[in-house]
Amino acid sequence: MREFVRKALERGITIPNVASYVSLEIMRVLGVFWGTCRLRVKAGLLGASLGSGVTAHGPVAIMRWPQSRIVVGDGVHFISSWRRASAAALSHPVRLRTFGPQALISLGEGCELSGTSITCRSTSITLGKKVLVAPDVIIVDSDFHAPWPMETRSTDPGIERDRPVVIEDYAWIGMRSIILKGVTIGRGAIVGAGSVVTRDIPPYAVACGAPARVVRIQEH
Repeated sequence: MREFVRKALERGITIPNVASYVSLEIMRVLGVFWGTCRLRVKAGLLGASLGSGVTAHGPVAIMRWPQSRIVVGDGVHFISSWRRASAAALSHPVRLRTFGPQALISLGEGCELSGTSITCRSTSITLGKKVLVAPDVIIVDSDFHAPWPMETRSTDPGIERDRPVVIEDYAWIGMRSIILKGVTIGRGAIVGAGSVVTRDIPPYAVACGAPARVVRIQEH
């Protein structure tokens, strides 16, 4: 028995370590179970389409305008809880919102979103296969107000200025970045944390800053 205890201690198997591991597993399992159940019920009631194997840790806000579409591919994972987020405590849960009948939010197979806010007013926001979106990213297809003339800025929605957003397969969006209307982010590209993306980013590029600029192209 003494030898068993000695080996356990050498391997780090102590009461605090075991308790810590068990508590983490309980939070993970229960968080995913309840979050996924809530997401499935909400999506069914509100008309969002979920693929197989979609999971959620924490609440996911779905706000779908009638006749618009929210399509979530197979194996997408939503992280909406500080307990599950790896890099940062989240400012808010994942939110998917459409504002008009022509709007489309489409999330490809295996995407992972952490506290992401996607708001599509009248065009489309499309994420490809296995796109990673770090905590507190905002993605929009619109300015939501016409910039000029300034006198009517608060009342003129400027819908004609809306432009679609495309984030291609395997791209990685750093935390607290903002992806603005009309942008295409190429396959495998990386957007650095805190960036503001106002123009296209080519495939396999690393871009950062406000506005984001390409600093490197990765060989592939």
